[in-house]
Amino acid sequence: MHYTIDPAQIAAFEDFARAWMRLVARHGGVHHGYFLPAEGASDKAEALFSFESLAAYERYRARFGNDPEFVAADRIRDDSGCVVRYERTFMRPLLPTD
Repeated sequence: MHYTIDPAQIAAFEDFARAWMRLVARHGGVHHGYFLPAEGASDKAEALFSFESLAAYERYRARFGNDPEFVAADRIRDDSGCVVRYERTFMRPLLPTD
């Protein structure tokens, strides 16, 4: 996920990110972390997570909007305005071989 964030709302974005890291892990995914601005003015953040299959990801996504934990995590984003916009990109890893 590619995020454009409000730099004045970094703490709220971190709360939002921690909530989603827990949800991904609880629902079968592996969260590889959020990557936030480290120095200087920046409004970009990234998140990387994976699921074993598209079907597993779709089961996770089916909870959006109706599972209370998912709704609460999104409320952090919505109430704070920490996320200006986001873009979802689906990728597959190319792993090193021996």
